[in-house]
Amino acid sequence: MADGAIFAKKPELALAQHKFAVFNGTPEQRTEALQKLSDGIKQDKMVDFYAQLVNEGVFENDAALAKELEAGSTAQLAELDKNYAEAKEEHGDLEQNESSIHRAVFFAQIGAEDRAHAAYEEVLQRPTTTLNQKLDIVFGKLRLGLFAYNPQIIQKEIERAHELVNKGGDWDRRNRLKAIECIWHCSQRQFKEASDLFIECLSTFASPELMSMAEFVCHGALACAVVMTRADIKKKVLDAPEVVEVMGAIPAVERMLRSLYECNYASFFVALADVETQHLRVSRYLFAHRRYFTREMRIRAYAQLLESYLSLTLKSMAESFGVSQEFIDSELSRFVAAGRLHCVIDKVGGIVVTNRPDTKNAQYQRTVNQGDLLLNRIQKLAGIVSM
Repeated sequence: MADGAIFAKKPELALAQHKFAVFNGTPEQRTEALQKLSDGIKQDKMVDFYAQLVNEGVFENDAALAKELEAGSTAQLAELDKNYAEAKEEHGDLEQNESSIHRAVFFAQIGAEDRAHAAYEEVLQRPTTTLNQKLDIVFGKLRLGLFAYNPQIIQKEIERAHELVNKGGDWDRRNRLKAIECIWHCSQRQFKEASDLFIECLSTFASPELMSMAEFVCHGALACAVVMTRADIKKKVLDAPEVVEVMGAIPAVERMLRSLYECNYASFFVALADVETQHLRVSRYLFAHRRYFTREMRIRAYAQLLESYLSLTLKSMAESFGVSQEFIDSELSRFVAAGRLHCVIDKVGGIVVTNRPDTKNAQYQRTVNQGDLLLNRIQKLAGIVSM
């Protein structure tokens, strides 16, 4: 128990992901998710979580199953209460705290969120609780927040975990916190922060209780796709040994990144659609950003192609992406009007003319404006001093 691994595994976050897939996945994904939810609930005697799913319409009420889960969880709680009583009579503070943490973990396991938070907090406030135990408790509360997807709790516990880690947390706990933060930043559309943490902890990822290595690589690689340069995507993501090892489990992500790097835009569009269906739509952390992600990736691909030409025809551009000229015309018009692409569309001639921004002139104008602002402030200050 000293390493905190036992405390970090409940509730199973995969079950929250399966629940999400029931509502947002394809029919095949929904069927698979329902079966895995049922198996997980029975295995962990998740009486409270089962009741929640019945109320939400995921399952029809099964009185016999509910009774079985209630009996199993009651027996397990009685055993934990007995262990705590023995620890209180026969052992010291360390063992008593560990028994209490196990009891809080049990409440988390069955889906009794409020009781779990209260039990964790009670142990956390004890003067006899060690630093590592406090960290294990905070990770447990963080896990509860992730399971229920409660942003307030997640942010609060991440900040609390940082405070404790800075007081002397070990390498394992520091690394686990980085992995959690990476996924949290993904869920908040903070892809730059997520990509930095992903690269930092990729080679030392050891948090299977958070998600599998393939799932972690999927989220991290998608974050990198939005913010990294083409060269960095190749060097830090596609060629990373840890990524190469699991890419077979997420082929759509690999095809999207590789086709973008190799400028195979028709393949890129197909892969992007697969990424949306297979990953973005069923990820609790990325679902809300699926339209943003696909839009940004399309803009990135258009800009990458346009950078290579002074001008090109709408027909050739449409052929490059494997779409119709009408679609390309509509897409480019929208993104040009929004200032996201620097080109001009000649509809009469059917030509797209690139219009690269003059960065040097922009820097000069910015410097002049800042200089004028500084001179105005100096003049005001001089006037005050002379008075």
